[in-house]
Amino acid sequence: MTTYNYVAYEESGRRTKGVVEALDVDAAVATLAAKGVHILDIKESNASVVVTTPGKSPSVGARPVSRADLALFTRRLADLASAGFPLDRALGVAGEHSDNATLGVVTQEAVRDVHAGLPISEALAKHPKLFPPVFTMTLRAGEASGQFPAVARRLADFQQIEIRRRSQLTAALVYPAILSVTAIMVVSIMMLFVVPRLSGVFKGLGDDLPMSTRLLLSSSGFIMDHWIGILVSIGGAIALYKAWVATEPGALVRDRWLLHMPIAGKVISKAVVSRYARVLGTLVFGGVPILESLRIAGAAAGNRVFEKSSQKVQEDVREGRRLAESMKETGAFSSIMVQMVSVGEEIGDLPSMLNRVSETLDFEVDNGMTKLMTFVEPIIVLVMGTFVGFVVLSILIPVYQAQELVK
Repeated sequence: MTTYNYVAYEESGRRTKGVVEALDVDAAVATLAAKGVHILDIKESNASVVVTTPGKSPSVGARPVSRADLALFTRRLADLASAGFPLDRALGVAGEHSDNATLGVVTQEAVRDVHAGLPISEALAKHPKLFPPVFTMTLRAGEASGQFPAVARRLADFQQIEIRRRSQLTAALVYPAILSVTAIMVVSIMMLFVVPRLSGVFKGLGDDLPMSTRLLLSSSGFIMDHWIGILVSIGGAIALYKAWVATEPGALVRDRWLLHMPIAGKVISKAVVSRYARVLGTLVFGGVPILESLRIAGAAAGNRVFEKSSQKVQEDVREGRRLAESMKETGAFSSIMVQMVSVGEEIGDLPSMLNRVSETLDFEVDNGMTKLMTFVEPIIVLVMGTFVGFVVLSILIPVYQAQELVK
């Protein structure tokens, strides 16, 4: 069992502090929620808590606002609004208890703007680097519809799911990344340090060396003689690539290629559609107009091909066509997405159907990533082993030949 310190508001609105024991933080939150309290902050008893004082400027080099910081801020804002707090007070308390100094200061600025007459969404929209359009537009729709607490909860759920998906992706790529770095290090060490030391040993054999040994020695010599030029060329190629993908045509070609990559392309496509469906569902649930929702979802999908397709759907819907019909014509959206959207339009519950699409595709992405990593990891090991074997054989064969000559 782990001990957690928490700060919360009771149903009466009174602020309270306490300690709870649970297996993990999720169990602790569930225990406190069952007691009817609204959590502001919860930490392990031995963890340090950084509290931002209203009006205090963030120190130089302050930690950037992460997705997790923003998700926790949104969850606190939603819980306080659901508890009946005035929105300006809920915003101030959520910012005050943020562990991130930058977010705390920006939130207090937003509170002053709210007191000056701006809606919360517009006050936060003045800081687009911290609060993306998905965030501010959803809250704006919640304010307009009078459903701010429910919309804020949905937005917090969306952010937490996005963080979980990114964490899963990062965890899946850690081992292949370690293997790749190890392979590059092994190749570099052998070509820059091991092989050059052996070249002098084999010089006396001249043309009697096997072809593999001559190839190895010449490659190592070329690298040693031109390593500066090689590094400059690699750096220049990376810079040119970044400049090219920063342009609209370059980004479009890159994203189209990613979607058609062997094996990985289908996984990437499903991941993009899943995120698109999740963003679109969150916006529509919040009451954002469908045309604006399509525009924001397309930009948030992270792929220019889908962004173009979403723009085409947006134009068709503006002309009065059904959403599912237009999605089907683009050919960019999966059949399950088109069918679920069609059902959502018929029953008048599009957000729920989009959420189901996202959950289904998330499951398929997880399975696809598992299969992909199972395929990639042995390939990296095989390539590394093949190179090491080539180097060893290229060294041992002339040694054996020299021994035969001595006999």
